Amino acid sequence: MADELVDIYDENNKPMGATKMKSEAHKNGLWHRASHVWIYNSRGEMLLQLRAKDKDTYPGKWDIAAAGHAGAGEDPVTTALREASEELGLEIKPDDLELVTVRKSMSDYREIKNREYQSVYLLKFDGDIKSLHAQKEEIQEIKFFDMDWLEKDIETHPELYVMHTGRYWLDMIEAAKKRV
Repeated sequence: MADELVDIYDENNKPMGATKMKSEAHKNGLWHRASHVWIYNSRGEMLLQLRAKDKDTYPGKWDIAAAGHAGAGEDPVTTALREASEELGLEIKPDDLELVTVRKSMSDYREIKNREYQSVYLLKFDGDIKSLHAQKEEIQEIKFFDMDWLEKDIETHPELYVMHTGRYWLDMIEAAKKRV
């Protein structure tokens, strides 16, 4: 995981006028921003990525199609576009993204105290998955899953997925289903 500068926010998502290295934000539980891009298609499927085995957080678990931290000075849409391009080789425009919510998320993983405001987007992609190129350093595999099957599998095998707080997975699958 590359360390990068991130802007720091207060617990109400207001800029603090400071930047820190991402590693410092995680070590000290400082609020920062991220963008999540949930990708679905007209066939009722959700695209997921299998995280690389050597990732420092949640290695070998299924996760959101594309997600990442907002770099210092970067707005959430730009972050989403960059992550889709870097992680999947998917070039999209801002109008392709539908902002669903901005969620406040607090999670701890080993020594990482992650405090994020996550801009959550839906993206409809009916292209060929073979046209995508998973970033080898980040991702082992990308795959479309039937959303009905995925809902059941998350509930019966949660250990296979990055378990974001609350009903996040199920809420996003439900949101995508309404758009199919």
